[in-house]
Amino acid sequence: MKIPGNIAEVVALQPAYIGFIFYPGSKRFIGDLDSLLLKNIPATIKTTGVFVNEELEVVKNAIAQYNLKAVQLHGQESAAYCAQLKGLAEVIKAFGIDAGFDFNTLDEYVPHVDYFLFDTQTPDHGGSGKTFSWQLLEHYKNDKPYFLSGGIGLEQLADLKNIKDERLYAIDVNSRFEISPGLKDIALLSVFKQAVIEI
Repeated sequence: MKIPGNIAEVVALQPAYIGFIFYPGSKRFIGDLDSLLLKNIPATIKTTGVFVNEELEVVKNAIAQYNLKAVQLHGQESAAYCAQLKGLAEVIKAFGIDAGFDFNTLDEYVPHVDYFLFDTQTPDHGGSGKTFSWQLLEHYKNDKPYFLSGGIGLEQLADLKNIKDERLYAIDVNSRFEISPGLKDIALLSVFKQAVIEI
């Protein structure tokens, strides 16, 4: 999210989380978005900063400046890096999943994150609009709850209904609901939210 009027429309839908990308390499980068916009979002919605291999102090400063309730880390951040943020905001560590992903690499992160996020493996740190094979999650053996991400749209609703994994905590959607980068289609989001509630 980066457009004030569109942010207000999404807030009106009352999602559990709303994301803001602080990675300058992204076409959805928030730029000079007024921090007051984020601070005025109702506390029932967790404002989430998305970062990629950012310096730790920059992330800490963003948490304070924008009153972020969560951070989503999409780079090669270490478990020790995550530990430095735990308690300042919810820590959501993202991993790109493909057939070669080793789920054992998650073990060291478990004590230092609140959630994992499983996304499609891409060179661009997410935002590809592509879905990975959810069958790969059968190899996930930890109890840590996770966000499911990666090209999820209305077309995946039937498949989402078939997921019986109690560790699935949240559905992360983005590009399939965009009119342009950072501009969300409110009608589509509304339909999706209602459908997910009924699952």
